[in-house]
Amino acid sequence: MIRKHMAAALALAALVVVACSGHVGSSNVMPGTTVRLPGIGKDLVMYATMPKDAIGEELGSEGLGTVDSAEWKTDLSGFTQEQRSQSLAFPPGTKITIHNLSKSVTHTLDVVKVITKPPAVFPKGVTLSKSPKGDGKLEAGYASGEIKPGHSVTVTLVKEGMYLIGCAFHYGQGMHDVLVVSKTAKPGPQATAPRATATPTWGSGSGGGWGGP
Repeated sequence: MIRKHMAAALALAALVVVACSGHVGSSNVMPGTTVRLPGIGKDLVMYATMPKDAIGEELGSEGLGTVDSAEWKTDLSGFTQEQRSQSLAFPPGTKITIHNLSKSVTHTLDVVKVITKPPAVFPKGVTLSKSPKGDGKLEAGYASGEIKPGHSVTVTLVKEGMYLIGCAFHYGQGMHDVLVVSKTAKPGPQATAPRATATPTWGSGSGGGWGGP
């Protein structure tokens, strides 16, 4: 049994080395890209860490989970800058890469509303844009447009503020979060790792990799 676990650990280490070199099987994985490593059994899921100045997104049920935020007094899900769902925070002027970690589901990142302080009250019944808006600058009204599985877009955080964000396709399913743009803000604590229900998949997908649509 010990030898089997050692062999599995060595195999995972080898996959990490391959990922860093830029190739995993037939998928291209750019250096620094976040990937979920193949699981051991049904319950163990391993994650690589998001690169600096990046936001990963997917449904909480796909792997990021949901966090009950005491600071924002609401559930946050579907967006991370580390490993799992959390409130986001970056300094102004940062150029962010938004990467769709999903293998098969298209997502967006839209600004739903700008607030001045907690709590984060996400309006109901809103329709978010599936087409890009905002000329690559995250402000009120910004929309990333469709981000296909494994693809990414970039956006510049031009103005300090507290932005409620959501996915145009899955906002009603709870895929929304808070992004604070401030010199002193820090990302919030992460969700508990969800129980794996299927073999984890590579975050790079099969359509174009980190380079975007």
